[in-house]
Amino acid sequence: MNLITETPLWFCLFCIFAGLVYSFILYRKDKSLNEISVWLVRLMATFRFIVISILAFFLLSPLLKTINRNIEKPVIIVAQDNSESIIVGKDSSFYKKEYKQNLKKLIDNLNDKYEVRTYSFADKIKELKSPDSLKFNEKQTDISSLFDEIETRYSNRNVGAVILATDGLYNKGSNPIYSSDKIKVPVYTIALGDTTVKKDIILSKVNANRLAYLGNQFPIELVINAKQLKGKTTTLTINKGTATLFTQTINFNSDAFITTIPVLLDAKEVGLQHYKIKLSTLPEEMSFSNNDRDVFVDVLDARQKILILADAPHPDVAALKESIESNQNYEVESYMIDNFDKPLKKYNLIILYQLPNVRNPSSKIINEINTANIPVWAFSGASSILKSNLSITNANQKANEAEAVLDKNFPLFTISDELRKAVKDFPAVTCPFGTYGTENSSNTLIYQRIGIVETKTPFMYFNSVGDNKMAIVEGEGIWRWRLQDFAAHGNHNLFDELVSKTVQYLSVKVDKSFFKIIGKNNFLENEAIEMEGEVYNESYELINEPEVNITITNSENKIFPFTFSKTSNAYRLNAGMMPVGEYKYEAKVKVGDKMYTQNGTFSVSALQVELINTVADHQMLYSLAKKHNGEMVYPTDLENLVKKLNTRDDIKSVSYSEKKLTDLINLKWIFFLLLTLLTFEWFMRKRNGSN
Repeated sequence: MNLITETPLWFCLFCIFAGLVYSFILYRKDKSLNEISVWLVRLMATFRFIVISILAFFLLSPLLKTINRNIEKPVIIVAQDNSESIIVGKDSSFYKKEYKQNLKKLIDNLNDKYEVRTYSFADKIKELKSPDSLKFNEKQTDISSLFDEIETRYSNRNVGAVILATDGLYNKGSNPIYSSDKIKVPVYTIALGDTTVKKDIILSKVNANRLAYLGNQFPIELVINAKQLKGKTTTLTINKGTATLFTQTINFNSDAFITTIPVLLDAKEVGLQHYKIKLSTLPEEMSFSNNDRDVFVDVLDARQKILILADAPHPDVAALKESIESNQNYEVESYMIDNFDKPLKKYNLIILYQLPNVRNPSSKIINEINTANIPVWAFSGASSILKSNLSITNANQKANEAEAVLDKNFPLFTISDELRKAVKDFPAVTCPFGTYGTENSSNTLIYQRIGIVETKTPFMYFNSVGDNKMAIVEGEGIWRWRLQDFAAHGNHNLFDELVSKTVQYLSVKVDKSFFKIIGKNNFLENEAIEMEGEVYNESYELINEPEVNITITNSENKIFPFTFSKTSNAYRLNAGMMPVGEYKYEAKVKVGDKMYTQNGTFSVSALQVELINTVADHQMLYSLAKKHNGEMVYPTDLENLVKKLNTRDDIKSVSYSEKKLTDLINLKWIFFLLLTLLTFEWFMRKRNGSN
């Protein structure tokens, strides 16, 4: 401990001199103290001298320099695998009881000499307060994230060693051998689990799309393993409710059997569909829990209905219809205008071919389209020129033969490089001769090239009327493009791309609802159920003043009510993890006097990756320990692990010095000392009649 000042320490003499002069003058001139004992006067003068000297000394800005020497014990990190694979097999009772006691004893023995930090890892990394809290029920193992966490938390600490207790099986993250490069301390591994290959049938992988469309078939790919069961058989079944959709007998022709089975199922019902995939069990199997899997598929009725209306038959109409129908998500109907009498509301897009025109104004159809706010793709012929507001401008009967030129900066959707190259070779089409007037908001996809001159006259362009989208083609003869595509490439893929992207852009409606719930339709069982909500006012501005409530109902009709929390301008819900199954929800919000409701469904799927591979990988644990100058031990030999650590010379305590500078004026005891001296002096002076 040292005392330092900003000025030389010999300045302290002036502080002492100031205290002496002040006390001498004060008590020399005070005649009222003549009758008091001399020793008492001298005592009070001494108090005043001390106070003044210290206060004067504070003017030198004195600092108290202290050096603390600390001794830090080595930190031993014990990380315990808490995943399901630890207790798969016949020795599960050992890990649930005896092993926990051995681990607790190991930690207690290490605490005598080291600072021990304990963690459990699998899905997440958590501090382990006691081995008794281990449940071995987590669904995934990520050892690489454990090493990342250790590096982050203990990068500047005196870490002596890392003790990793696991079976060596990981199914998330990178290989621990490589991800441990950042760990620069000895690593000891406790080899859990069993390396014996036991008899088992495993449904190791199920590949299926989360979405399917009504009326379509969707694939499911199954990967099946069997160990030590040569000559045995199992039966694969796929059920939906009580109905069996698929069955197949599988013969195991080796002790290390693996096969992939593709299955096609029909999407016959709309909504979230639950399929149960199961392999029949054999009595000698090590575990039955990896023989089945639940699959949830959301079947959507998303087929867009497209209507083509024409004034007369034309090969362009046939080319459009065939191209659109090549996409199973579209359902196309085509009619001559004189034979059509159906309502238009059910259609997502209407294609008007050479309608309206001089002979057939089609005013009823046009009015109904405008009223229903339906997107339109209009084709103008030689008898008319169609503007974006669906009005007719008279034109003469002349026409130009024009080739197509794509706009490189077209912003509404992307065009593949193959289509851009192919358009240059498309044959000429017939375009009406006249004055083309497009609105400023129009986006032109294709311009006309007449001869060798590339004009800025549009052939195909897009516009919007309010929220409604519109495309206009000023000409006819695109059926030639389809034939050219087939002649050049043996298919119609590029022409179909142009048509499909146009239809997709026009038919997709912007969601303008005032209340939205946003979230996934499928969660894994170790995931929290998270959703977001958005509420809009009449001006379609985001608001979050009203409360948003939601009720989630499981398949047994048990209800779970929640309230969304508010963010800056929206809502968020974290409902935590839920059991495997199917759920439906109903969310409500009241804005003013209006009540908005949103309904939906979601599923929670089982995560069984821990049950796919049940043979412990002790070789990986041995290699990991050797790489980091440690050793691999078994769970029955934990007492020797303490001895191995105690005999290492590189695991020892470290001492370090910590320097600290403190303003002397901030020390509270000095304040109370001065206060006490002044108080005593003041009391004695008053008692003896002095001012």
